[in-house]
Amino acid sequence: MTQESEPQARSVLVTGGSRGIGRAIAEAFVAQGDRVAVTSRGGGAPAGALDLTCDITDPAQVEAAFAAAEEAHGPVEVLVANAGITKDTLLLRMSEDDWSTVIDTNLTASYRLAKRASKGMLRLRRGRIVFISSVVGLLGNPGQVNYAASKAGLVGMARSIARELGSRSITANVVAPGFVETDMTAELTDEQQAAIKASVPLQRYASPQEVASAVTWLASDGAAYVTGAVVPVDGGLGMGH
Repeated sequence: MTQESEPQARSVLVTGGSRGIGRAIAEAFVAQGDRVAVTSRGGGAPAGALDLTCDITDPAQVEAAFAAAEEAHGPVEVLVANAGITKDTLLLRMSEDDWSTVIDTNLTASYRLAKRASKGMLRLRRGRIVFISSVVGLLGNPGQVNYAASKAGLVGMARSIARELGSRSITANVVAPGFVETDMTAELTDEQQAAIKASVPLQRYASPQEVASAVTWLASDGAAYVTGAVVPVDGGLGMGH
């Protein structure tokens, strides 16, 4: 009788992994036995993960974070670009800074991360890149022109990377969460929460762990033939988009 080999622990980097969805993603990879590094601006990685302070809008800090992750865990085999911000306001009130700060953090930094991660993945001839987008990037939302544009841009980025790097067994995919139980949604009034849930076919928020499950699946051997995909975790809110 032959014994199945144990899955090999991989080097995983999760940005924005100190809280919310990012933390749940990092914890899910740690639970699988992967070697996980987490970046955030203020620190506070989950137990079992390498804690790296990094402003992803600063190229030098991104390079330093990758160097530290590689020194500790080897070349990054799974990148989860999760870190993001919002600066919500109506279009006519949106300042140049409101626009550029969100685009720089959510979109330009994701390009920077993917470019840096792909160098090691190309040498390994394998890799998984997962961008965390949003249902807002597919549907749009009043007051979020900047945020929606940044999250929609991740789809085009992922699909272009999928075409460029697919021959080296590197996949690039997008997870698009809807409303998720986080500190931000907890601050909404009961009336606001009820209105949101009424718009969702499943009539509830997602848990961060449900988003993490989609990410770990895309990074698994079972999803080796999935690339350039947008996986919604939104309770049906954005179906058809």
